[in-house]
Amino acid sequence: MTKIKLANLFLSLILVLGYLPKLSAQSDAMQNMPNMKSGNAQVEHNAGDGHPMDMSSHMKMTALRRQQPGDEARAQHIVEVARKVCEKYKDYKVALADGFQIFFPNVPQKQYHFNNREYALEAAQHFNPEHPTSLIYEKEGNGYQLMGVMYTAPRGASEDELNDRIPLSVAQWHAHVNLCLPPANQKQAAAVTAREFGFHGSISTEADCQAARGRFISQAFGWMVHVYPFAQTQPEIWSVERQMQHDD
Repeated sequence: MTKIKLANLFLSLILVLGYLPKLSAQSDAMQNMPNMKSGNAQVEHNAGDGHPMDMSSHMKMTALRRQQPGDEARAQHIVEVARKVCEKYKDYKVALADGFQIFFPNVPQKQYHFNNREYALEAAQHFNPEHPTSLIYEKEGNGYQLMGVMYTAPRGASEDELNDRIPLSVAQWHAHVNLCLPPANQKQAAAVTAREFGFHGSISTEADCQAARGRFISQAFGWMVHVYPFAQTQPEIWSVERQMQHDD
């Protein structure tokens, strides 16, 4: 499955949901995964500047903050809770029985998100580390191996609000921004293949999108962050690179 075909599926999801000026809480918390890489040097360079980092034309990330008293303990608590959640759902069939659904199960992916709609709605209101919006699995034979969890927050959340959920001195949230959807009368596949629209498209400004008669979305869905609680070190547990590796 090529990046373009995978991007087309994500674009289809947005088109099916429809875009409204104010996305519903459910749409706000749903996920999609465009191509993006981050280097530790760039992360360190931007740490503490108080502004989101624009990692690509369609991606932004929160800046790392300087560590405050209590940050490490709060982050460790979340990791411990996430680890317990993962212990429960090591068997993916248990996750399915508890209401998690595989996002595009028939599309080959490096990481598969098992999404829980009820938890997504809850996350739009408040943070509960026991209820991640998604479980992250990798394909293993005819089944899946659990790697971690993904938490979400409303797209309108401020950095202070995100910091209240998970300390920004430890974790970086990411969001998908500046998307141009193709005109309603243009076939999705042709639009994405043309490399103009969607998560990998060349159009990333509202003016260019209007010129192409597309539909501009300043930010699609909510904020997201992955946690890999079985990793051995803090950088690996909250790894930005690993979050984005599924669409290399």
